[in-house]
Amino acid sequence: MKVKMLSRNPDNYVRETKLDLQRVPRNYDPTLHPFEVPREYVRALNATKLERVFAKPFLASLDGHRDGVNCLAKHPKNLATILSGACDGEVRIWNLTQRNCIRTIQAHEGFVRGICTRFCGTSFFTVGDDKTVKQWKMDGPGYGEEEEPLHTILGKTVYTGIDHHWKEAVFATCGQQVDIWDEQRTNPICSMTWGFDSISSVKFNPVEVMCFFKYVLLIIA
Repeated sequence: MKVKMLSRNPDNYVRETKLDLQRVPRNYDPTLHPFEVPREYVRALNATKLERVFAKPFLASLDGHRDGVNCLAKHPKNLATILSGACDGEVRIWNLTQRNCIRTIQAHEGFVRGICTRFCGTSFFTVGDDKTVKQWKMDGPGYGEEEEPLHTILGKTVYTGIDHHWKEAVFATCGQQVDIWDEQRTNPICSMTWGFDSISSVKFNPVEVMCFFKYVLLIIA
């Protein structure tokens, strides 16, 4: 008769101090863990991918807004210029190269819901909680001039988004409905509705620009 006995040395698994790690017995028999190698390979590969995803270093922050930033827009021809709209109605124009604020505009009363630039980059449009659409010059006012919008359109409802056409003097707004505007008119040239839900964002299609009144929209409800 054979009897197998298990014996352990307390020095192998008893901690000397509370700071030591607890030793856990482990059986390294490959027959008990047939998928260990491919499983560890997948874990190592995922860890490497995640490390590369989050490896982008933090460069800088653009400080200056007193309230949360609600929308952003980039200059169509100048990569160093971006625009930001805040929840207190303030719009700021930033220089990414110098990392400072070039210009500050008190554009709306309440949230700035949307901001977009004209295709040529000479002006930009903003919409806010005050039910207005305003067009502003990209360059600052001259000496002795006040900061005033070029055009102001008073709407009937709150606009939640805006986007400008890529090649023509036309822009689109959204809210309870989607409106297509001509820059020279104060009334929309086309209005579209879908059900009863409000629309939070509207974008012109940069590829198919000659469809349905020459405007193709991407609607996000």
